[in-house]
Amino acid sequence: MRSRTRKSLPQGSHLKHQCGALPNYEARLKLNASYDPHAACRPFTISVPDETLAEVRRRVAAFPWHEMPDDGGWNYGANLDYMKELCAYWLDGFDWRTQEAAINRLPHFTAPVEDMDIHFIHEKGSGSNPMPLLILHGWPGGVVEFLDIIEPLAHPELYGGHVDDAFDVIAPSLPGFGYSGRPPRPIGPRKMAEVMNQLMTKVLGYRGYLAQGGDWGGAVSSWLGFDHAAACRAIHINILTMRHAAGPQTDAERAWEAKFNSDQIMEDGYRTQQATRPQTLSYAMMDSPVGIAAWLVEKFKSWSDIDGDDIESVYTKDTLLTNIMIYVTTRTFNTASWIYYGRREEGGRVLSADDRRVEVPTACALFPAEMLAWPPRSYVERLYNVQQWTEMSRGGHFAALEQPELLIDDIRKFARTFRNTATGKQTAP
Repeated sequence: MRSRTRKSLPQGSHLKHQCGALPNYEARLKLNASYDPHAACRPFTISVPDETLAEVRRRVAAFPWHEMPDDGGWNYGANLDYMKELCAYWLDGFDWRTQEAAINRLPHFTAPVEDMDIHFIHEKGSGSNPMPLLILHGWPGGVVEFLDIIEPLAHPELYGGHVDDAFDVIAPSLPGFGYSGRPPRPIGPRKMAEVMNQLMTKVLGYRGYLAQGGDWGGAVSSWLGFDHAAACRAIHINILTMRHAAGPQTDAERAWEAKFNSDQIMEDGYRTQQATRPQTLSYAMMDSPVGIAAWLVEKFKSWSDIDGDDIESVYTKDTLLTNIMIYVTTRTFNTASWIYYGRREEGGRVLSADDRRVEVPTACALFPAEMLAWPPRSYVERLYNVQQWTEMSRGGHFAALEQPELLIDDIRKFARTFRNTATGKQTAP
């Protein structure tokens, strides 16, 4: 989300404000609330108490700034000069209420799934037969990553597209993240896939759907396609988190693995900590908004397709701080990190010990600055039934924020293989 200027969307995107075609929030709530009444879906509005905002400001203002090496830059972690600049803006320029109102423009709901209240945005698509699309975030992001793509996906005709490409867009907060409840103990992406499938089928009543994800959302989507193919009819992923039990088989695949392992040496610290001792880290982070900001901002800088060290060549301070504030004001830094512990307990990255793969049609969107470099297609095809393979010209880990147009176009292109665009009737999901 950008509060100052949004990234340009496909031709025609200005129409949504000029023609007023999107109904107001109250009308859209009524439009989007047509669920099974037994599912206990409840409209949800984000409203952070003034006292909470005041306490965040107090802690940011009181942070005891310290030193870093003279040659620090970003090489040692979050850059001190940039963090001071970001926090000064946090105190004197950032307006949470403006961001809160922008998030609340979309219809939000909560519903109980396995004794957790799961939060989700549900934007019903235009036309007579929009395709259900579940879009899934990861860490260190959240549903705010999708604010620039939800309406174009749901209402393509307002953004220079065709109504036959419309989706019902469902964007949940994963368990333990943001406005969703936490599990009683850490769970990994495979269990989260079960929760998400229940949301889509038992709560919302969809018989079939397309799942899309990056970061942990890519892992959850993979497990949806593997374990829940009866309902999850296809997946679109912009990250590869899974591994084949037999490992690389060709020279090209072995070269990829060697380079991948080398590239990850400087990235493994946070991952190891959160997968082994997340609770120890949480004591410091839960007490410090600046600590949370530094931990998250470093990843947005390192994992994105930016110009040199200029993180604001891609993100505004408002974008970064809105995401940070959700972690801070919901007090979910701790529980969001549990997914790493849960994935380790589930068995790590290996998809299957017996050579089974994700057989539902799979689209792979490869963004060049992705921090988890993709292997050769031959490796991926032993894990997935790859039907679409797109090598993007630009972009990194946070595709929906960095290159929303490219991601939207790729999802639409893939989905057309499951629809009859002449009639708008779906053939699948």
